[in-house]
Amino acid sequence: MAVNQAAGRRLFLDMNGYQWTVLFAAWLGWGFDVFDGLLFNYVAPNCVPTLLGLQIGSDAAKEATFAWNGILTSILLIGWGLGGILFGRVADRIGRTKTLMITMAMYSLGTALCAVAPNIWMLLVFRIVASLGIGGEWAAGAAMVAEVVPEKRRVEAGALLYTSAPMGLFLATYVTYMIQGVAFKGNPEVAWRYVFLFGLIPAAIAFLVRLFVKEPERWKNMTERVHPKISELFSPEMRRITLSGFVMALVALVMWWACNAFIPTVATTLAQAQAKAQGLDKGMTTALVEEWKKLATNCFNIGGLIGTLLTVPIAKSLGRRVMFAIYFVVSAAALFGTFGLNLAPHDRLYGYFFIGLSVFGVFGSFTYYLPELFPTRLRGTGAGFCYNAGRFIAAAGPFLVGSVIALSKNDPAAPLKTLFWVGAIPVAGLLLLPLAIETKGSALAD
Repeated sequence: MAVNQAAGRRLFLDMNGYQWTVLFAAWLGWGFDVFDGLLFNYVAPNCVPTLLGLQIGSDAAKEATFAWNGILTSILLIGWGLGGILFGRVADRIGRTKTLMITMAMYSLGTALCAVAPNIWMLLVFRIVASLGIGGEWAAGAAMVAEVVPEKRRVEAGALLYTSAPMGLFLATYVTYMIQGVAFKGNPEVAWRYVFLFGLIPAAIAFLVRLFVKEPERWKNMTERVHPKISELFSPEMRRITLSGFVMALVALVMWWACNAFIPTVATTLAQAQAKAQGLDKGMTTALVEEWKKLATNCFNIGGLIGTLLTVPIAKSLGRRVMFAIYFVVSAAALFGTFGLNLAPHDRLYGYFFIGLSVFGVFGSFTYYLPELFPTRLRGTGAGFCYNAGRFIAAAGPFLVGSVIALSKNDPAAPLKTLFWVGAIPVAGLLLLPLAIETKGSALAD
C-alpha cells in the first residue's frame, strides 16, 4: 500500500511522523557509517603492531602505526569515493531506500570481517569492502531526506541528519574505551578484534529500514525513468553547478581527513610520553592512552555537534557562501592555534573542540547544500559525485601526514609541526569561494 509521505499530523519542525521516520533512518545510517569508517583509527595503535608482529608502544610500532594509519585511511577514502559515485548512480536508478539498505549491509559486513584479519593485507581488503558501502550510504540518505521533508525545513533536516556523525564518533570512542581501556586493558593484542565486531550493528538497522521506509514520492513520480550518467554533470548547463559542490566539499574533506584521522594517534603519542615520564606500568599506560583519546575525540565531537547545528541559522540568515567563509576562517584559526601554540600536552587536546566546531561542523551544510544543487533525476548522482570525488584528492592528506610523521623518527613534536600546516587548506578554500553557487531561498528542482 502506498504511503502518503506529506499527509499526517504535523509534529516538530512541521514534519509528520513518517517524515521523522525517514530522517531517523537516514540519521542511523550515516551515524553508523561514521562509526564503522573510523573504528580503525581508534584501534590502530594496537591493531597495526599486532598484525606486523611488533611490540605495542615500541618506537618501531609508533612509526608503523603512523605510516599504516595514513595508508589505510587514504585507501579508505579512495574506496569511499568510488562507492559514493557508484551508489549515487544506483540510488537514482533503483531508489534511495534500496541503496541505503544495500550500502549499510556492505559496510557492516566489511567492518566485522576486520575482526578476523590474519594480517595487514587482509585487513586492507576488508576495509576496501567497508569503504565502498560507507561512501554509497551518504548519497542515498541525503537525497532521500531532501526529497521527503517539507521544502521550508530542508536546511534543518539536513543539519539534523549530519548530527549523527558526531554521535557515530561518540559511539566509536565509547566502544573503543570500554573494550580496550576497561574490559581488555591488559590484553591490547586481542582487544581491537572485539571492537571491530561491533561493526555488525548496522546490518540490523538496514533490515528495519527495508521494513519501514518507502521510496520518496518525488523519485517515484519522475515522468521519465532515465539512467543518469556521470557525463551529464559536466554538460554546459550543469558544469558550474557540479564545480560549485565539488570545490566546497573538496576543501572540507581534505582538511577534515588530514587532521581527524590522526586524533587517536596524536593523543596516544602524547599520553605514552606522559606515562613514560611518570613511570607507569603497561596497564596504567593503556588506561591513560584511552582516557586521552576519549578526551580529544569528545572535544572534537562536541565541537562538531555544535558546529553542525550552527550551520542552520547561519545558512538561512546569511546564505551558504557566507557560511562557508565563516567556517573556513575559524578552521584556519583553530588548526594554527591548536598545533602552533606552546601548550601543555593535556591542555592541547582541548583545542580539538575548536577544530570540531569548524572543520567538523561545516559538514552539516553538505546534507542540504549538495541536494539543493541538482534536479531529482541527478540528485543522487550529483550529490554523490561532489561529496565523494574529492576523496580521491583528500586521500593524499592522511598519506602525506602519516608519512612525514613516520619519517621523523619519533620526534614528539613532528605530529604537531605537520598538522600545523593543515591550516593552510581552509585559507585556500577562502580563495575558491567565488566558485560557490548561492542556493539560499531556492526551491528543490524537479
